[in-house]
Amino acid sequence: MEIVCVTGAGGYVASWVVKELLAKGYFVHGTVRNPADEKKNGHLKKLKHAEEKLHLFKADMLDYASLCTAMDGCTGVVHIATPVPAGKVADPQAEMLEPAITGTRNVMNACLKTKVKKVVVVSSVLAIVANPSWPKNQVTDENRWSDVEFCMKNDKWYSAAKAISEREALEFGKKNNLKVVTVCPSVVFGPMLQSTICTTNIILLNLFKGENSLNLIEFDNAQDDIYIPIVDVRDCANALLLAYEKPEADGRYLCSSHVLKMKALVELLKSLFPHYIYPTDFPALDEKLNYTCEKMVNLGWNYMSLEKTLVDSVETFQKNGLLS
Repeated sequence: MEIVCVTGAGGYVASWVVKELLAKGYFVHGTVRNPADEKKNGHLKKLKHAEEKLHLFKADMLDYASLCTAMDGCTGVVHIATPVPAGKVADPQAEMLEPAITGTRNVMNACLKTKVKKVVVVSSVLAIVANPSWPKNQVTDENRWSDVEFCMKNDKWYSAAKAISEREALEFGKKNNLKVVTVCPSVVFGPMLQSTICTTNIILLNLFKGENSLNLIEFDNAQDDIYIPIVDVRDCANALLLAYEKPEADGRYLCSSHVLKMKALVELLKSLFPHYIYPTDFPALDEKLNYTCEKMVNLGWNYMSLEKTLVDSVETFQKNGLLS
């Protein structure tokens, strides 16, 4: 069976990708900063088939040589690793923008050197939506790109980094005859395989504590009753595998299964888990949001109910002692 390299293998989405690849019989090369760090990577070693089919490599996205070592012998790569700060950083251009872009360039060049046949690059819905000139009545799909200049002027550094990296990766593929597919997941909720909590699940967890912390992610008016696009981490992993396995997969894919307003999300959580204190103040916004993931669905993708995502998320929060 072929070998697939997963960058940032210990992360939230990447862990599920590793799990699914192993379950399907693939050998996996996972890049991590420190393979001996049990807190960050121990959960990977416990996955079914990990002992015989998972090899963790010490690699850094800014270290081209280490990436070449990890990708040696691989048929494909799923590039997920990216800097995601939990809050404000002192120098966003140096700490977010430049590492993300340089890291993706290193990955693409390493793929070329090691003769990888296909690369799936994980981008973000934030590489799509930060574009104020997109017509308000037009459905948001893969043709919409975040306006990089607008992002940098408005401190949306993560959005800018994702948009630049994704576009560069697609162009690199075309220039070098390398098959590159990009997937843009929305806000990812769902059960965690690791014990450390990620940025998106912090948002969900904080809602149970009466806090609206959507401002951790670069959406406009994040304290208001805005629309939030959500995808389950398991559905996201399946989307990435479809993008990798399907020969017809091409270009860019938006990956989001549910869109609802923050107030509606809180009401749903209340109905499922009535014993928590929830935020109550969501100033109304007269805005509409219409996404289509038809392209991803046409690839054979389907997704679970939002209720299941939320119930399973809470189960892992409780298991890891994150909810009293």
